[in-house]
Formats: sequence, structure tokens, C-alpha cells
Amino acid sequence: MDPAPASAAVDSADDTPATPPKGLSGALTRFRIMAFTTGVVLAFMTCIGMPYKFITQETTTWYSLGWMAHGWLYIAYVAVTLDLVFRLRWHLGRALLILLAGTVPFMSFVAEYYVTKRVRPMLAAAAVQAPSVQH
Repeated sequence: MDPAPASAAVDSADDTPATPPKGLSGALTRFRIMAFTTGVVLAFMTCIGMPYKFITQETTTWYSLGWMAHGWLYIAYVAVTLDLVFRLRWHLGRALLILLAGTVPFMSFVAEYYVTKRVRPMLAAAAVQAPSVQH
């Protein structure tokens, strides 16, 4: 018997449940919304807000509110990420990387892409397996 290729070993060692947990679709949607929102605010404040502050040497109300908004949005991002990670039973390392993505400009977009790419096949497989109910 041929040994499994290295990529198959990695896939088989994945800690993702075989059947998607209840509410996974909603958890993924909430995660995607928060990853996008948090990423947009952080990118705006990093690329527009910070240069504005350092060029003008003044802190305006919108600058302070923008960082405050990012802080609150990040808390919501952490909550929805933990919900998704616990539903999928992903390991701590993966969870921490996804959580930290909300603190680095543009990385929440990368995390959203990565998570969606891993979760959508599970949702599609569950949709195929579930019998359709017609009235």
C-alpha cells in the first residue's frame, strides 16, 4: 500500500469536526461581517488617520472616535471569532492567529479568506447530505 502524501497527512490530522456543528453558517456570516468591518476601520485609521495626525500635529474628534470604534469592533471580532473557533473545535494556535489578525492592518481580510475557504466546503457537504424538505 502506498503511503499517503504529506498533504493528505496534514488534512487528516485536521481537528475540524466531520459534520458541521449547528449554527455554523450564522457563525461564519457574523465572523465575515466583523472581520471586514474591523479591517476597514483599522486600515482607514492606519492609512488615513495616522498620517493626518502626524502631518497636522493635532488630534481631532474623528481621529479619537475612529480608534475607539476600532477597539469596540475588535472586541466584537474577538467574540464572534471565539464563537466560530469553539464551534469548529480548532486548536489554540489557529484561534490566536485569527484573533491577532484583527490587530494588524489588512490581516483580518486574509483571516476571513482563510476561514471562509476552510468552512464553506463543510457547509456545502452538509447541504448535500441533508435531505431537502419540500411541502
